[in-house]
Amino acid sequence: MAISQERKNQLIEEYKTHENDTGSPEVQIAVLTEQINTLNEHLRTHKKDHHSRRGLLKMVGKRRNLLTYLRNKDVTRYRELIQKLGLRR
Repeated sequence: MAISQERKNQLIEEYKTHENDTGSPEVQIAVLTEQINTLNEHLRTHKKDHHSRRGLLKMVGKRRNLLTYLRNKDVTRYRELIQKLGLRR
């Protein structure tokens, strides 16, 4: 269910805004999106796994808060990120 460290490092490299960036909203949203997608696949096969479903809902809420923060801070960065991640079709 959890994403591998290699995949997480790939996401950080792809979405970082400066050299040593691991905590910008873009990176956090990208990592959360990958975790959410992985957990969605898990829940499709294990429909009664309510503990994981609760974790998924917490991750979705955290991602929503980060997206709201980024939208209020810089709309162009927000629009580029949702376009790149394929959110809000």
